[in-house]
Amino acid sequence: MNQKDILQYIRPYTVPHLGRSTIQIIDSFLPYAALWALMILSVKAGFPYWSTLLLVPLAAVFLVRIFIIFHDCCHQNYFKSQRANRIVGTIFGILTFTPYESWSADHITHHATVANLDQRGVGDVWTMTVKEYLEAPRARRLAYRLVRNPFVMFGLGPIWVFMIAQRFFPKTAGTREKVGVIITNLGLLALLAISYVTIGLKTFLIIQLPVMYVAGAMGIWLFYVQHQFDPTHWYPEKEWDYLAASLKGSSYYKLPKALQWMSGNIGLHHVHHINPRIPNYYLQPCLDNTPILQEVPAITLWQSFKTVKMNLWDEEKQKLVSFRSLKAVA
Repeated sequence: MNQKDILQYIRPYTVPHLGRSTIQIIDSFLPYAALWALMILSVKAGFPYWSTLLLVPLAAVFLVRIFIIFHDCCHQNYFKSQRANRIVGTIFGILTFTPYESWSADHITHHATVANLDQRGVGDVWTMTVKEYLEAPRARRLAYRLVRNPFVMFGLGPIWVFMIAQRFFPKTAGTREKVGVIITNLGLLALLAISYVTIGLKTFLIIQLPVMYVAGAMGIWLFYVQHQFDPTHWYPEKEWDYLAASLKGSSYYKLPKALQWMSGNIGLHHVHHINPRIPNYYLQPCLDNTPILQEVPAITLWQSFKTVKMNLWDEEKQKLVSFRSLKAVA
């Protein structure tokens, strides 16, 4: 099947279902709100702080699901109405510290340039080729090694991405994107103000910051493994093809069912890239009923942990390699 045939075949899965979307909002937001209420009660009752922190990972899971809904709204696939997508996306963007308009613009660029060696740098994980790395100045090589260090990417990454970087306009932001960042920041200020006069600013921060941090780390991991895996593929501009980039440059992250539910099916990333207008709840049915999508090699949870060692794209070997492999080159 060629690209046109595949897109035609899976078209029925691109029609959002209001009932499914509504139920998913309910089963993601209400548990998140309930866990928040329990953590507030825990703090106000004077329980040890560690007992409150026990609820943080579970709250973070539901915040990840809220982000998946936000992500779908950015693709205009969660509701038939663009206005509904924008409203829900903006609200859930505030809850996840992510501006709807600017993130949407970068993410759409990411979809249009995925696995394109000559169009890297927007909405993706910083990836250098072996040649680029070896020819780079010492300071740039050091910066790259720091960014690719797991403790930096997944430890400091959530703080930088969600709490700092997304408070500012992207360099290429247009008026709509700038307004979107301002709206998100004002929304966060409103949350702080409401918290100040209700539960107290300290209570809000000692709950929100750990939840946001853990959810951010989960989100960065999922985003990382979606395109940094073995065997992924990158193509020069002249060889780049949308179908090949989607099927071979995006992972089929086959998680246990519970984890797949928690992550909103986003592990079926090759399906998502084939047609980003498919809502997350239709990704699995689309995969189950489309044989060509089942031919993509799956990576398991255990296999995915090995991806943190793969840091550079080797254009000769056509694969990701580790920093350690450069000793052999030297």
